[in-house]
Amino acid sequence: MKTIGKTIRANLGVLARRSARELFGVLFPPVCAGCDKHVAEPGSLCGPCWSKVRFIEKPYCPVLGTPFSHDLGSEILSAEAIADRPPFVRARAVAIYDGVIRDMVHRLKYNDRTDLSRWMAGWMARAGHELITDCDVIVPVPLHARRFWLRRFNQSAELARYLASTSKKPFEPDALKRIKKTKQQVGLGLSERLTNVRGAFKVPVAHEIKIRGRNVLLIDDVYTTGATVKAAARALLRGGAKSVDILTFGRVMGDELSV
Repeated sequence: MKTIGKTIRANLGVLARRSARELFGVLFPPVCAGCDKHVAEPGSLCGPCWSKVRFIEKPYCPVLGTPFSHDLGSEILSAEAIADRPPFVRARAVAIYDGVIRDMVHRLKYNDRTDLSRWMAGWMARAGHELITDCDVIVPVPLHARRFWLRRFNQSAELARYLASTSKKPFEPDALKRIKKTKQQVGLGLSERLTNVRGAFKVPVAHEIKIRGRNVLLIDDVYTTGATVKAAARALLRGGAKSVDILTFGRVMGDELSV
């Protein structure tokens, strides 16, 4: 009888949760993550928005992840990677940072749409599958304490949290600190960005054990010039990390530095 009672209670619980989800779906129907039109599944895009996304797929530079117009071979590096080899091993991103992708980042970052981080992280998991498989720990690019207080959350940490949860990898948001109050990178040129973030990050001595000798996957929302993630990667390596890979949602291409 006890077994029957437990089964009945379990089934009632399943029905209650299903009813709650259905009611929520009626009251708050899922909308396109790009334009707010009604869609069938939460976190998905409508047809017109989906068609505008420029996903980054092979062939691309094996180091920087920048797309090639033609397949030059899996070992051929981009001119940028050859001229200025970054401190990280590999960088990958979901899509070119424009249109819908830019809108999604802005909604997460500036409009408190933290609900989008779950779906954005899902896309990142597919784009960075190899990086996630090879990493030992996942670390987000941190905000300065003052900016975190003003914004109330770190968008990179939200993305990293979901990636760590779904991949069962350790999530260490305190392994890297931003110790320098930098200017907003928006509107700065490459040299200004490099100067702005120089010395901005540090691995606290008390947290070195979390990354020492480990392959670190560093998460950020957008890769623009690479100035921020390069500075963060160098700090992680100084703190004892074995290697660093970079995974972002958007990737700026060309001369546009409006992130």
